[in-house]
Amino acid sequence: MAPHLSPPVCGDKECFEEAIMLSEESPKAKEAPEEEYKEPNWSPSHWFKMLAEELHWSFVFGVVTVYGISQGFGGGVSRVASDYYWKDVQRVQPSAAQVYQGITNIPWIIKPVWGILTDVLPVAGYKRRPYFIFAGLLGVVSMLTLSLHDKLHVVFAVVAMTAGSAGVAIADVTIDACVAQNSITHSSLASDMQSLCGLSSSIGGLLGFAISGLLVHAIGSQGVLGLLSIPSALVLTVGILLKETHIPNFAYEQVYQKFLQASQTMWATLKCAEVWRPCAYMFVSLALSLNIQEGMFYWYTDTTSGLSFSEESIGLIFSIGSVGSLLAVILYQNSLKDYPFRGLLFWSQILSSVSGMLDLILILRLNLKLGISNYFFAVIDEGVSRLVGQLKWMPLLVLSSKLCPTGIEGTFFAFLMSVDNAGLLTSSWGGGLLLQMLKVTRTEFRNLWVAILVRNIMRLLPLSLLFLVPTSNQNSTILPMEMLKENCIIISNEALDEGGGDGIELASLVDKSYSCVLPAKALIENEKIEVPESDVDDGELAKLIEKS
Repeated sequence: MAPHLSPPVCGDKECFEEAIMLSEESPKAKEAPEEEYKEPNWSPSHWFKMLAEELHWSFVFGVVTVYGISQGFGGGVSRVASDYYWKDVQRVQPSAAQVYQGITNIPWIIKPVWGILTDVLPVAGYKRRPYFIFAGLLGVVSMLTLSLHDKLHVVFAVVAMTAGSAGVAIADVTIDACVAQNSITHSSLASDMQSLCGLSSSIGGLLGFAISGLLVHAIGSQGVLGLLSIPSALVLTVGILLKETHIPNFAYEQVYQKFLQASQTMWATLKCAEVWRPCAYMFVSLALSLNIQEGMFYWYTDTTSGLSFSEESIGLIFSIGSVGSLLAVILYQNSLKDYPFRGLLFWSQILSSVSGMLDLILILRLNLKLGISNYFFAVIDEGVSRLVGQLKWMPLLVLSSKLCPTGIEGTFFAFLMSVDNAGLLTSSWGGGLLLQMLKVTRTEFRNLWVAILVRNIMRLLPLSLLFLVPTSNQNSTILPMEMLKENCIIISNEALDEGGGDGIELASLVDKSYSCVLPAKALIENEKIEVPESDVDDGELAKLIEKS
């Protein structure tokens, strides 16, 4: 699963009207006395109750459903079930399974498309609810198709898997849009919302991986895929229950202009050397780390020349890997977040290559000479691999967030995540090609150790491109101020009071110090304005923007 992304923050007039109405409908968020938060009760029940009261229970239900059940739990179960589906039901070679798994991730590569659609193209007067409903229906139909057809052609199986992945991706983008919108109207709860998202995803993933093997053993991979229609049905329910303001008489003729404007701003940003150079490194770094996971999975479960692991064992191995990811996040947050990008990526790339040698030790059974059982060593291998992979991924996420220009932060961040996902897709297809060239099949694994060695060596190649990564630390600004000034106008609350907000379009809120941001197009009709920062209440801020 791809990490959580923030879709384009909507900024058209209808979006601000919706933000204003939501803020007006939630007087508690604006009128709550400060004393209420001086001594907060951090118990889970109080925390959830507070979020439900301030943000509406349907939003909390949507976050838990999409992040926790659909992505977290469903993603963990799907990972194991899909591996067994390609191996035991479709009976394809590991190289082919590697390619098919890459194809199913294509909907995550085009996430900016889903983000722009949910921001600028309402359906029946709603911006979010129809996309949840569509995502849920897509997931239910695709999972039931895979479950109920015993002899489904491999092409249709790939299409169904991809459709199911698209349903999860669309729901992910849409709930991210809701989080971004609520971060505007309830900025003091932004960190609570992100904590809710991360907590739901982590717990869901651990539970999903933990029981995935048991489910596959009990009802088979097709039966498990059929059960995954339940999370999709819950996503559909989110679309029905979500509290959202209706937007009547939407000007659909403006949609094309908004698409065009966002595209022009993105292209202007990409031409900046400070942006395209890190983008190139991120893509190459991920693409050259060849993914041969399917070859390892087939070897894990082979009863002749492999390790003959059961479904339960595979699920437990992957669940331990999830713990490794959580440990990496904690380590990064407490010790590594202040280090320079270039140094951190250098060592993470080295560690990625070195940790890959654990697979080689396992394949050659050298662990047995050390007195370590195959299963215990496989658990260690997966945990270390996920930990190192997450340590490499975290600075890439931070770097991506630093490359986003003001005004289209969400759209551009989604685009950068698409670049990363394209690198992962290339890695998956490259790994499948490598397995094919080395003649690694369902029952033949003599050259699997060669594939592992080639993969580990290729992980060192991106080191030659580290000069593309900025030398600055992770707390500094990467985009040049000249580009920021060319692409946007920052106007404070005081400037809005003086009428400085004329001609605002596609504005987005960045923090309490700034009221709105103008894209590059607005500079044609407006002068650049520099004003002092000033704090402003979010509800009043939305009203001021709407008046302007």
